[in-house]
Amino acid sequence: MSRTRIGLLHGGASYHLTTLADPVVAGYQPCPLYLPDLDEAAGRARLDELDVLIVCDRLHPQLVRRHGQALLGVARRGATLVVLGEVEAHTWLPGVDWTPRPTNFWWWRTGDDPGIQVHTPEHPIWHHLDTKDVVWHYHGLLHPPPGVTPLASVDEEGATAGLILYEDRVSTPGRILVTTMDPVHHHGSNFMPAATRLLHNLLRWVSVAD
Repeated sequence: MSRTRIGLLHGGASYHLTTLADPVVAGYQPCPLYLPDLDEAAGRARLDELDVLIVCDRLHPQLVRRHGQALLGVARRGATLVVLGEVEAHTWLPGVDWTPRPTNFWWWRTGDDPGIQVHTPEHPIWHHLDTKDVVWHYHGLLHPPPGVTPLASVDEEGATAGLILYEDRVSTPGRILVTTMDPVHHHGSNFMPAATRLLHNLLRWVSVAD
């Protein structure tokens, strides 16, 4: 069986480079793609070689937005696009709205309930992720188009206020996985073990997902 060709789109920040150097990440043999290189035709052409493109979190939103159509092209040709947090995905992904929420970085020290609920337990992603991998913090709430598969949400006053993780297989022929969590930043900054688990297990899932 051929290896899944995974690309990691990064911005050259220390946490991006630390993540790329991580032995677990390197074990998936990801192709590092430097965001400014997409300004050149040769850089954009590399997207066509991938089965999976992971848009790392905390990239410069304006630069990401400038190449939004090229990134969406990965899913439009039937491959997998993973969009991590803090890249203003709602400004370039199809049919997505976003509402801000304060980020509680220290809920696990204070004992506050972040209100995160997981959904669709039969989804294959949960064969690779533990539900605890997505219970830490988030950066705003997503309101995706109809027909997507909800995977994690935030409850406020007993009702779902928005999603923080979902899979979209209705907007393109491929798959788009979107989250407002930022695991690359926290893994590369050596902060928050759950973020490391989420990153590693996401890689495990995309390497075998149909």
